[in-house]
This record gives sequence, C-alpha cells and structure tokens, in this order.
Amino acid sequence: MLDLILAVAHHILIFSLFGVLFAEFLLVRPGLDPAAVRRIAAVDLWYGITAGLIIVIGFSRALFAAKGWLYYSHNFFFWAKMGTFALIGALSAWPTIRYLRWRREGFIPDADDVIRVRQFLWAQVALFPLLLISAAAMARGYGEML
Repeated sequence: MLDLILAVAHHILIFSLFGVLFAEFLLVRPGLDPAAVRRIAAVDLWYGITAGLIIVIGFSRALFAAKGWLYYSHNFFFWAKMGTFALIGALSAWPTIRYLRWRREGFIPDADDVIRVRQFLWAQVALFPLLLISAAAMARGYGEML
C-alpha cells in the first residue's frame, strides 16, 4: 500500500508542478503592476514548495517502495529524469530571483525583463515532456545499466 500511496502522491505533485509553472507563464507578461508581481511571487513560492515535496516523495519511492534503490540507481532513465528535473530547477532560479527583486523593490519590470523571464519559463515547460518520457521508459524497465 505504501508503494501506491507514494506513487499517487508523486504523480499528483508532478502534474501540480506543471500547473503552477504554467500559471506563472500565464501571469508573467508585459505591463505588470505591483499587485500582479505579488501574485506571481506567491505562485512561485508554491512552485518551490511543490518541487521540494516531489524530491522528498520521489526519493521515498526510490528507497522504500516496491522496486527499491537498486532498480533506480542502475537505470539510465532514472538519472535522465533526475538530470532533467535538476535542469528545470536550475532554470527556475532566474525567474525566482527576478520576482523577489521586483516585489522587494516594488517596481514594474520593463518589457525586456519580462521577456527574459518568460524565456526561462518556456525552457522549463519545454523540458517537462522529457520527465514524462524518462519516467515511462524507466517504469517499463528500459535503461537498465548492469
């Protein structure tokens, strides 16, 4: 039962992360006012919380669930998924820093700043299919390294 609970929680969190990321993408656009910046910063906080929960639940699955660490640690697609997730996380740093700066300084970002943040958001969205592909391949036993 633990395996099922962790799997369900992990899947819900992954889809929630994508939803939060997409909400950020929709909210970040030219012409932001201070209230919009505060909303974006709040959404981004949920992005970080959700990502942290994914890490905790994901590694709990790898350590305590049915397949165990040996299955995951010797699988190319597990490491591809981890690398993709880490890259998405790294790409989220720039927007987070910008949101905090915008909110702290209480100013309206210029169009160039907004465009740059949107490029980072687009890159994160574009990488999400690699997470799903890696997860599906891994779950089916592909990528086993001996």
